[in-house]
Amino acid sequence: MTESPSRPVSAEARDDRVTPFAVEALDLRGRLVRLGPTVDAILTHYDYPPQVARLLGEAVALAALLGSILESHGRFQLQTRSDGPVDMLVVDYDAPGKLRGFARFDAARLAEVTDPAPAALLGRGHLALTIEREEDAARYQGVVPLEGESLAEAAHMYFRQSEQIPSFVRLAVGELVTPQGRSWRAGGLLLQYLPVAGARIRELPPGDAPEDAGAETEEDDAWLEGQALAGTIEDHELVDPSLSGERLLFRLFHERGVKVFNERPLVEFCRCSTERIERLLKSFSPEERADMVGDDGRIGVTCEFCATFRSFDPADVA
Repeated sequence: MTESPSRPVSAEARDDRVTPFAVEALDLRGRLVRLGPTVDAILTHYDYPPQVARLLGEAVALAALLGSILESHGRFQLQTRSDGPVDMLVVDYDAPGKLRGFARFDAARLAEVTDPAPAALLGRGHLALTIEREEDAARYQGVVPLEGESLAEAAHMYFRQSEQIPSFVRLAVGELVTPQGRSWRAGGLLLQYLPVAGARIRELPPGDAPEDAGAETEEDDAWLEGQALAGTIEDHELVDPSLSGERLLFRLFHERGVKVFNERPLVEFCRCSTERIERLLKSFSPEERADMVGDDGRIGVTCEFCATFRSFDPADVA
């Protein structure tokens, strides 16, 4: 087996990409996501307050990191339901790289919040991660509690409880200000310890082991090093439009050698359509449709995700 030839690190900074990578010397696998116009489109469909937009941006970055495990088909959904001012976040990822999302919040309660931290905005509830694979019609869902954690911390809990894979997640959202205007950016890093050599598989790190594992556990040196290297990443590096993803990965892991794989493009895309909504309206009873008719004599429907408004003649959907 021959090693893949090395090449210079690309300095080209490209937005809206997921970059899979591996640090084989430490048995690490991961994905880096950098979002520009895609996340900006999602966050500007509605006039979200800045703290809500940042939280939704983190959810979009996390969904891109987790959903990109689906190669070419299938759907991934991230959804929160909680008792905080932001009581719902929904982000859909349609493979191979279509994203959409929205946030629901209580403006009055939000105005009373003095702490902009994600935990204060979300409150207590749960985070549900759902995968639907088209090839075998399988559906998998993992649910973890939200108890004052950020989305990244909740993702850590998911990997500990559901996947039992030692994982590191970092999310960042920023607003870029230029003479042309303001725009949102987001980024994220997912690093996982997936040893393939028997000598490395001693015991999973504390908190990542099954509940019935022994109380005395010891973290593997490779995973300790991987966490230490990944922990040096700064928020501004994840959203810097002038810093290429390859340069960032090289800065983090060059001492051990990092291998990058084909990038996957990401786009903002909503699967709503006039035909879908017509079918939905026809599924309601005549009495229910009558209650939907507005003062103009028509039924108006606004998509929660992309804010597109459509108007229907009640007779056309009878």
